[in-house]
Amino acid sequence: MAHIHDFIAGCFGGAAGVLVGHPFDTVKVRLQAQSYHNPRYSGIINCFSTIIRKESVFGLFKGMSSPLIGLAFINAIVFGVQGNVLRLFEKETLRTQVIAGGTAGFLQSFICSPMELAKTRLQLQGYGNGNGPKEYKNSVDAIMKIFKNEGFKGCFRGLKLTICRDSLGYSIYFAAFHQYCQMFLYMSNQEYLRVWELLLAGGFGGMTSWVTSVPVDVIKTRIQADGIHGKNKFNGTIDCIRSGLKEEGIKVFTRGLGSTLLRAFPVNAATFTVVSLSLELMQVDEEDS
Repeated sequence: MAHIHDFIAGCFGGAAGVLVGHPFDTVKVRLQAQSYHNPRYSGIINCFSTIIRKESVFGLFKGMSSPLIGLAFINAIVFGVQGNVLRLFEKETLRTQVIAGGTAGFLQSFICSPMELAKTRLQLQGYGNGNGPKEYKNSVDAIMKIFKNEGFKGCFRGLKLTICRDSLGYSIYFAAFHQYCQMFLYMSNQEYLRVWELLLAGGFGGMTSWVTSVPVDVIKTRIQADGIHGKNKFNGTIDCIRSGLKEEGIKVFTRGLGSTLLRAFPVNAATFTVVSLSLELMQVDEEDS
């Protein structure tokens, strides 16, 4: 029987992560999607300040409704699947963490991909026209219009790249968190992790995962953003990679790395800590009842 607690804790953790990290995600998307030859932003700080100046501070939270609802649900799936797959093994090891994390990453990709597509389209509104007319009202409206204009297939633009990114990313994500937790337990010579240790393990685990995921994420963002201002620029994933390499060289794969890592630490520190504490509280309540 599946343990429901993992799903509930993941939901809480996902919501906490979105509230902390969405402004950083908006900056990451803008930096990854901008033109190399005619960049709108010179860096992370400039991107933050420009968005606030031209679109107000709320510009940093564009498209948050989709991930706030979606990532709470997605993290419920991720932590629920990961926790239940992990219980199929006799012992928690690095190998079992990789298998459980990869399985969770693969399954959630089918929900995550259209949600990230809507989020990306919303985050890029105002990119070039300030407070001009907006094509999408909200995340649901974005998906409905994408479906109308591009069909069912269009709603899953970037799915293969999302599967590739998240199957690998979540394998590393959970394995890294596990290793950091073991390291802190060894260093403190204690049986349980303190809150600040959970925060550090979660933050470093997220950063470790994203270092390996950013190259695929850059291409995914470009594919999902392609055509937002008119005709499609890329003829598929391979063409997108070739075009990026031709224009920018290998550094194209590190686009937005700084803002991604800046976001990864607080988001995953909050996510893993809330998940871990929620599981502990639910376990205590279950024992007392």
